[in-house]
Amino acid sequence: MKIVVLDGYGMNPGDLSWDELKSLGEVVVYDRTDSNDIIARAADADAVLVNKVVLDEKTLKSLPKLKYVGVLATGYNVVDVAAAAEYGVTVTNIPAYSTDSVVQMTFAHILNITNRVAHYARLNREGRWSSNKDFCYWDTPLPELSGLTLGIVGLGNIGMKVANIARNFGMEVYADTSKNSASLPEGIQKTTFEGLLGVCDILTLHCPLTDKTRELVNAETIARMRHGAIIINTGRGPLVNEADVAEALKSGQLSAYGADVMCQEPPRKDNPLLSCSNAFITPHMAWATFDARQRLMRIAVDNVRAFIGGTPKNVVS
Repeated sequence: MKIVVLDGYGMNPGDLSWDELKSLGEVVVYDRTDSNDIIARAADADAVLVNKVVLDEKTLKSLPKLKYVGVLATGYNVVDVAAAAEYGVTVTNIPAYSTDSVVQMTFAHILNITNRVAHYARLNREGRWSSNKDFCYWDTPLPELSGLTLGIVGLGNIGMKVANIARNFGMEVYADTSKNSASLPEGIQKTTFEGLLGVCDILTLHCPLTDKTRELVNAETIARMRHGAIIINTGRGPLVNEADVAEALKSGQLSAYGADVMCQEPPRKDNPLLSCSNAFITPHMAWATFDARQRLMRIAVDNVRAFIGGTPKNVVS
């Protein structure tokens, strides 16, 4: 079996091993693959592994030998799953490998915004504390999380863990979820997305990107939020209208935006969020802890092994 990894660098920049995958067949690993090179590189592959390389209907049709696509991520929108099914190609993903890492980044953004750790560390490197007349100083509001209301959009593995940690901080937690209210843990109150807007001090996004959720956060929905609210996005960039968020940050309707994802990645240099002092953007790294990538590699190999054995798992449709 020939296995081609079309964009392996994102998952494995050199600190993990491909050896276990290589035990399953002939393996060729490309760090990155331009869209023009996909067909040539995958022409004789039985299996292809991709992270962000797009396999659309036209590309899949041009790879008649292909029988398996392993997506090296939880989201699988890079593959035309319907076309894959039509051409007899099994598609799998990697569920729940990065839950702890993304939850950690969610609270890193929340705590950075509320406690301004980076801000004070920078000032102190510049000598601010050393020249201070008193033993301490602060020049930003320092709110406690306890007593604030957190609104969660999407109560899957990540959203549920965020909710539980928030409750331990003493926050009130509301969630927009399809789960039955009776099945929710005590302390999590179910509401609609519209219901979240009027009550939350912090809105955090953990839902998948669909036609329904695209630009869920926009000028109209932001206007219905509490003045000075905070939005956290560790889900998908297009869940928000970035221009509208930037305008709300400038007007003060939003006090801060913390995000690990953007609509275009890498973003354009003229993206308005990059010039907002109260926008805190990390480079889509929440998923990328060493531990999470180890799990990703292990599950990816297990998926290929299961497919070869005739009992595929983590199949998406």
